[in-house]
Order: sequence, then structure tokens, then C-alpha cells
Amino acid sequence: MQDIGNILDNRVLLVALVACLIAQSLKLVIEIVKNRKLNVRVLVTTGGMPSAHSALVTSLATGVGQTLGWSSPDFALATVFAIIVMYDAAGVRQAAGKQARILNQMIDELFADKHDFSQDRLKELLGHTPVQVIAGSALGITTSLLARSFLATSL
Repeated sequence: MQDIGNILDNRVLLVALVACLIAQSLKLVIEIVKNRKLNVRVLVTTGGMPSAHSALVTSLATGVGQTLGWSSPDFALATVFAIIVMYDAAGVRQAAGKQARILNQMIDELFADKHDFSQDRLKELLGHTPVQVIAGSALGITTSLLARSFLATSL
């Protein structure tokens, strides 16, 4: 039971999760402004502006740097992890989304006159654009910096 308490006392982890939640919430706000309708599905889907993955991992790396030092091996590990996650979000998953879009088009054209094809469409919005990744990263860093200054003044 003490382990759960220790996890809940981990401010670096909690701030990183808050950054992720803020990013997901911003997706909902952007969806409402952009399309003039409430679509809560954006809260649990991948892709979109800003990247919640990027916000999470950059907030984590920033928190580790603030807590353990910018020259610590822990910060280096968190930073490399963040770079890999962001590269994957903007590179590999973006490419997979493009492939899904092309495959969906091919299936639509191939079975246009046959209505007996009942397979689900492939998910096309898997990754992020570089701008979405940068925005998520900026959000993550800002969240950690603000949390650190807020916690310092409240203690």
C-alpha cells in the first residue's frame, strides 16, 4: 500500500500526467472551435493538436532535469526517451496513417459496387505533424516550468 502512496507523491510523474491531460483537453477545445460541435472522442484518440505524447514525455524529461539535474544520467535517459516517442509520433505513425488512407481508398474503389464487404476501415489519424509535436513539446516544458515555480512559491 505504501508503494501507491509513493507513486502519488511523485511530483514529476503527476506533472507529466497533468501536461498530457491538458493537451487532450486542448484537443477538445480546438475541435469545438474548428467544427462547432462537441466530439468527446478526441479525448481518447491519437493524433491531433497538440500532441499529448509529446507533452507527456517533454514534461517528464523537464521534471527529471529540474529535480535530479540537467547533467544527470536520468535526464539523459528521459530526453532520449522523449526524442524517440516524438520521432515515432511524427514519423512512423504519420506514415502509417498515410498508408491507411491509401488502403481505405483502394478498398472503397475496389468494392464500390459490391456492398458485401463489411470490414472496418483502417484508422487514418495515427500520428502527428511536426507542428503538433512541437506544440505538445512546448506545452510539456511550460507545464513543468510553471508547476515548479508554483510549487516553489506555495511551499
